[in-house]
Amino acid sequence: MKKAETIIEGIIFNSRWLLAPFFIGLILSITLLLTKFVQELTHLVLHVTQMKESELVVGVLSLVDMTLVGCLMLMIIFSGYEIFVSKIDVSDNEDKPDWMGKVDFGGLKLKVISAIVAISAIELLKTFVGFEGDEGADESVLFWKVIIHTAFVMSGVVFALTELIASKKNGGNGH
Repeated sequence: MKKAETIIEGIIFNSRWLLAPFFIGLILSITLLLTKFVQELTHLVLHVTQMKESELVVGVLSLVDMTLVGCLMLMIIFSGYEIFVSKIDVSDNEDKPDWMGKVDFGGLKLKVISAIVAISAIELLKTFVGFEGDEGADESVLFWKVIIHTAFVMSGVVFALTELIASKKNGGNGH
């Protein structure tokens, strides 16, 4: 019976490698995002002289938005792989991010919700800037974006409070 238990536990433990293709897929997704980023940047550079200031601001905010999404994806790739699959051994690399290898699942959740709130704020700002001088703007779109952003902010606060309570219960050591 002990041998069967050992085999089952080995299978369960090694099943974590089934997540590796998901992280490879996210890496490919960053490449797609980069393609869209370069396309948007090229459009801005080629048409900057014909754009209104508000159009340029919205374009730049789109670049910031894509950059934040890329950073979020990279953070999920690094942290998720290290939390659930295997440690990434780049300790001798001077470019290793300081947070790499130190983010637990609770910390990852907080970083993800923080990035989502920032991305939502940029989307909301793009909407506000786009409303400038737009007579036919749909105010209900703005209303719902404000509601959704508020929900993200409130979720972030709840996540942060939950992590604070959990870390205090565990003696300040997180999970």
